[in-house]
Amino acid sequence: MVIGKWNKSVILTYAGLLTAVLGIFLAFTQEKINYAFCCLMVAGVCDLFDGMVARRCKRTEEEKMFGIELDSIVDTMSFIALPICIFISMGLVQLWDVIIFMLFAVAGVARLAYFNIDTADSEKAIKYYTGLPVTYTALIFPLLYLLKLPLEENIFLWIVRGVIVIVSVLQVLKIKVVKPKGVWYAIFGIMAIALLVVYLVFI
Repeated sequence: MVIGKWNKSVILTYAGLLTAVLGIFLAFTQEKINYAFCCLMVAGVCDLFDGMVARRCKRTEEEKMFGIELDSIVDTMSFIALPICIFISMGLVQLWDVIIFMLFAVAGVARLAYFNIDTADSEKAIKYYTGLPVTYTALIFPLLYLLKLPLEENIFLWIVRGVIVIVSVLQVLKIKVVKPKGVWYAIFGIMAIALLVVYLVFI
């Protein structure tokens, strides 16, 4: 007998976690930043659909609560730790970069904790998120990295620093962000596939 839940309702969440670990490995040991970004995007797709899969499964209250907690813990790895590792591999290793990463990490975990206590009832229809969801980094940062192609390295890195700070602030501001539903799942999925092709073929 082992602890934890290991049924199909959490399979995509675990898949996202494994992808994030692979991304960290690629960023640090293989210096394959484009592949690490691919892992970030795949983790984002897993997170986009894991709730949908879970709601289609028959679950006990304990399994529902486990899924909520597991999702936030995995999000910390996928959308906070993995991006920081990628940024370090990109060359953001100055003292002010550490401070920016601290801000990003604190804002991200605060956003996740707030979500858990305020809006994480998976059975209740949610129209808006409060604050920018950490999952959006799986789209924002890969798009941002494309600026590396036309820009000088130093200018590009300062833009990255600025965007990280802006994302951090947006995660903890009391702003309403419309929750994707219906056709938006397909749109985000198509965008992810298109970006993956760009990263695998052209980056």
